[in-house]
Amino acid sequence: MTERGRSALTRDVEHLTIGPSNIRWDGQELNVEIDEMSVPLPSRLRGRLRLIPEITTKRKFTLDSAGRHHWWPVAPRARVEVDLQKPALHWRGSGYFDSNSGSEPLQSAFTCWHWSRAHLKKGAALLYNAWERSGAETSLALRIGDDGVVEPFSTPAPAPLPSTFWRVKRATRADLPEAPQILRTLEDSPFYARSLLTTRLLGQQVTAIHESLDLDRFRRPVVQLMLPFRMPRRG
Repeated sequence: MTERGRSALTRDVEHLTIGPSNIRWDGQELNVEIDEMSVPLPSRLRGRLRLIPEITTKRKFTLDSAGRHHWWPVAPRARVEVDLQKPALHWRGSGYFDSNSGSEPLQSAFTCWHWSRAHLKKGAALLYNAWERSGAETSLALRIGDDGVVEPFSTPAPAPLPSTFWRVKRATRADLPEAPQILRTLEDSPFYARSLLTTRLLGQQVTAIHESLDLDRFRRPVVQLMLPFRMPRRG
């Protein structure tokens, strides 16, 4: 939640520390200790989060034709426990954990992408559509079983979604003719949106987490000037 200098970072194969917050993997679960200040109205955010994978995968995917950007759906299904002291919030639910890595900034390679993840009766379904600045498109439709085996399936038909308050374009893919519906917009910014939607995939009615990222918007100077107000910088 805060951008910090190099001296605030330590990491090895089992842990990552940035300032007063850290993430640790003990071989069975991911433990996160959070100690941050929220914005724009400063207030303390402190507590713990546990993520216990129900399914794990070892397969990674290349997102661009140059091979500079990679995505790994580490835990397509997981149990999550959140215990915050400030503010006093506690809940249990389902979750997901993935990892993106690259050798250049995202905005150098892509103009936009849409991603979604849904729990199935058995396993999970993931959709990833990314557009490169060269005009090339990466389209992934993956079914991941309870055993962690990743199987591509036929890419569903494009399905439009309404734009956000900030006019970020949203889109997904789904079994037609049933159209996906936005249940709730969880995050809405000038270049990024995260939403909860109901849709149909692989013949099943599912609830999915969905995100849209507009990297042309992100590159605009006015958006870059706004970023420190959303994520403060220290050191």
